[in-house]
Amino acid sequence: MLNNTSIRVWLAATLLSWLTTVSFAQITPGAERLKTYLPLLEGKRVGVFANQTSMVGKTHLVDTLLASGVKVSVIFGPEHGFRGKADAGEKVGNTVDEKTGIPVISLYGAKRRPDEKDLAEVDVMLFDIQDVGTRFYTFISSLEEYIVSAIEFQKPLIVLDRPNPNGHYVDGPVLDTRYSSFVGRQPVPIVYGSTIGEYAKMLLGEEWISIRKVRARREEAGADVIAPMVLTVAAEVSEDELSQQKADEASESFTIQEKTFQLIVIRCEGYDHRTKYVLPVKPSPNLPNIQSIYLYPFTCLFEGTALTEGRGTDKPFQVFGHPTLPKTLFTFTPNPNDGAKSSKHYGKKCYGWDLSGTPEKVSKLVNNRIQLKWLLEAYKLFPQKDSFFLIPKSGKMEESFFTKLSGNNELWQQIKKGMTEEQIRATWEPKLSEYKAIRKKYLLYPDFE
Repeated sequence: MLNNTSIRVWLAATLLSWLTTVSFAQITPGAERLKTYLPLLEGKRVGVFANQTSMVGKTHLVDTLLASGVKVSVIFGPEHGFRGKADAGEKVGNTVDEKTGIPVISLYGAKRRPDEKDLAEVDVMLFDIQDVGTRFYTFISSLEEYIVSAIEFQKPLIVLDRPNPNGHYVDGPVLDTRYSSFVGRQPVPIVYGSTIGEYAKMLLGEEWISIRKVRARREEAGADVIAPMVLTVAAEVSEDELSQQKADEASESFTIQEKTFQLIVIRCEGYDHRTKYVLPVKPSPNLPNIQSIYLYPFTCLFEGTALTEGRGTDKPFQVFGHPTLPKTLFTFTPNPNDGAKSSKHYGKKCYGWDLSGTPEKVSKLVNNRIQLKWLLEAYKLFPQKDSFFLIPKSGKMEESFFTKLSGNNELWQQIKKGMTEEQIRATWEPKLSEYKAIRKKYLLYPDFE
């Protein structure tokens, strides 16, 4: 039997083991590399796309820029709003930031991208939002829309890169673009293994952004026609201090007729794709900790089913279940709370699974892959099979939310057919391997393999 001293030694060793896998203290996100990008903003009017994760140490990016003498003309906010307090999917309106008096334009309400009026007083567009590395987390769709506006209205765009907490692997079905939506637009797997900066490069380099639509809008408005983009420079911004001339040389430059659209990615320092990064600020109300973030790539699929995914509990995306599942399973009761005011089965006792634990335990449970076994088991145990997947009003499963989340119209059918996890995973090839080859072309940091 262990005595108190032995227990303390064991706990210390366990904690040390976990901490040695986390390089958080050694990482400098792009936003904190002020000497690198402040010279690029000098004398410019700046539009900032940000939320509560856009921190420079303990100070918000917008406050940091203002204190540094940068003119911030407008703030843009994504899903959950600029302060990150709105529910998932909740439409957010325009407002004025109480602290700074700067207008805040919602890009998750009446519109998804800035228009010409929004950018009239903007010389440089800035993007700084913490992502979690899953296709259906909407910030990469917001990034895409932001890039489209930068191209259409010919504004340079600076992306302040941040580590990807799920950037140490790539897995899942690659999205079939016939089922493209705001929770998945491009042919990437559920876990795509790129930082925001790398993803921006991939959007442009693979020409996934529809320049045809941008060109059509400009022609309709009587503006200059945009020629196809051509990648002309492939160096990266990585110096501690950077002059404007060096920035021009070290950015991603895309030719648009005689003018140039410039994407500059301010890289993180001390980060690579083997790093286990723990976020200092929760990226949204229902991803409160790294455990939820690790499990999110596959527990989020329950959003497209009759099961609750744990919203309204203190362990969202870590617990999931349904009132009609066997009573021998884990028991919990979801209720409304901040960030989850309405969801499934509130006030009802649910039976299901609890995957919570220490970060190390959950990381090992995930094991760098989309784990389908709980989804398959839940369907097997669910008494009313025809009600397991949420069916849209049209009655067509190809239009369902589960199809949008999975990125194809096959996964729900494979589950119904009783296919095993390994049989399902085999169908993700060869597209998954093809994506991995594409991804490597745009990496800014050493890879995990």
